[in-house]
Amino acid sequence: MRYYDSKLRDNPGEYFPMPKAVFRLGLDYGEIALLAFLMYCEDRKTFTCHPSYATIGSALGMSNNTVKKYVDSLERKGFIYTEPTMIRTRDGRAHNDSLQYTLQPIKPLEEAYFERQLREAESRMHFNNAMKKFEKKGGKANEAVDV
Repeated sequence: MRYYDSKLRDNPGEYFPMPKAVFRLGLDYGEIALLAFLMYCEDRKTFTCHPSYATIGSALGMSNNTVKKYVDSLERKGFIYTEPTMIRTRDGRAHNDSLQYTLQPIKPLEEAYFERQLREAESRMHFNNAMKKFEKKGGKANEAVDV
């Protein structure tokens, strides 16, 4: 194995933290890429950033519509919170600006995700047990049940 001189390594200031938990929470590649980009852009004191869809799309190789789809998905899943912002032109007119993204802490999201996974597993277990009892009583698993 070859070792390199530590002085040749990249500048540590060129990195940002990416929680390992992000990869265990059922996100798809686009959501992970978007979340990573927002973490790269965020202000570490306020946990906010406001890149435009065009800026995000350019960095990630996505169209504005795809960026919007992933922003909506991350917001629905609780990873980010968005707020519209306004700008004023020199003549005093107000216009919509980029969204302000607030990144949420990962730990509560991770706990909620695993709680949801446990509930789903328990629900499947109860369903399977009920189906076994039904089959033992002479029913067929594919039979339609009158409600």
